[in-house]
Amino acid sequence: MNQKKTGHLSWKILAAMLVFVLALAGCGGGAGNKGEQPKEQEGTADKPLEKVQVVLDWTPNTNHTGLYVARDKGFFKEQGLDVEIIQPGQSGADQMVASGNVQFGVSYQESVTMARIAGVPLVSIAAVIQHNTSGFASPLAKGIDSPEKFEGKTYGGWGAPVEEAVIQSLMQEKGADVSKVNMISIGDGDFFTAVKRDIDFAWIYYAWTGVEAELRGEKINMVYLTDYSDKLDYYTPVIVTNEDLIKNKPETVKAFTAAVSKGYQYAISNAEDAAEILIKAEPDLNAELVRASQKWLSSKYQDDAPRWGEQKLSVWENYAAWMFEHKLLEKELEAEKAFTNEFLPQ
Repeated sequence: MNQKKTGHLSWKILAAMLVFVLALAGCGGGAGNKGEQPKEQEGTADKPLEKVQVVLDWTPNTNHTGLYVARDKGFFKEQGLDVEIIQPGQSGADQMVASGNVQFGVSYQESVTMARIAGVPLVSIAAVIQHNTSGFASPLAKGIDSPEKFEGKTYGGWGAPVEEAVIQSLMQEKGADVSKVNMISIGDGDFFTAVKRDIDFAWIYYAWTGVEAELRGEKINMVYLTDYSDKLDYYTPVIVTNEDLIKNKPETVKAFTAAVSKGYQYAISNAEDAAEILIKAEPDLNAELVRASQKWLSSKYQDDAPRWGEQKLSVWENYAAWMFEHKLLEKELEAEKAFTNEFLPQ
């Protein structure tokens, strides 16, 4: 397993998402379930457990801890569910959920926004992390501690239009010129290798790659998106389902969300034990990194929200407005349809 993948924003997937959503919308796809549904299996004496699946956005990491806790601590079973956690195939998590082949998935606000614009009925039912913890990282020695210092430097990314738009947005705040940034694609390349060889800075999640830098003793500068624009404080990642499941099986959505909420609440209150649950479930992960990342991230899941998973309409509107302003969307988003808080426990 390439553990480094979990530290990167999956803009490569998001770029592919644009192709997917247009194709799916053109085919009239979306809510209809074209795949074979998992059969219910026997569970308790009172009632058989309902078998459902949740697909991850990427390889397992501490963004996903609450799902593993909910499964392995029995929180899903308490809600009458037998939940299988799976990794995405070539089509990606969003397509699997939007087509109805998988009931739930891990996605991102930016990806859901693009899907909604294309008529694909993905709906976010919970924010995994309350505030955007991503930013542009670089080795301390390069001195890139502010967006204007991107000038004359090489950025390594995935070639998605949103990357340049975000860099430009931050640089504008400092009166700097994005045309003076050399942008190259490094795909899924390892951050630590790339900054020694090909690039000066890259976009990372601090909870994984930033914490890994701490463990390696490699000092980095972080230019967080949220330090320069409120509109870039969006939800990443989120838990998603599709409109069809919400309409036809709301009790399943409610039960799943209740268990997931309990899983993340456990990870908030019991970071060390939650880390061990993830390590046991995914033994190929770097155990030291999981423990350190979990300790850093657990307080970020709920942060200042009244409950875990809570989403604000203003956050969805602000980021969609930013995307539209930067010509990343063809039209404005009906933000109130892109997410819901109705299934979160009170």
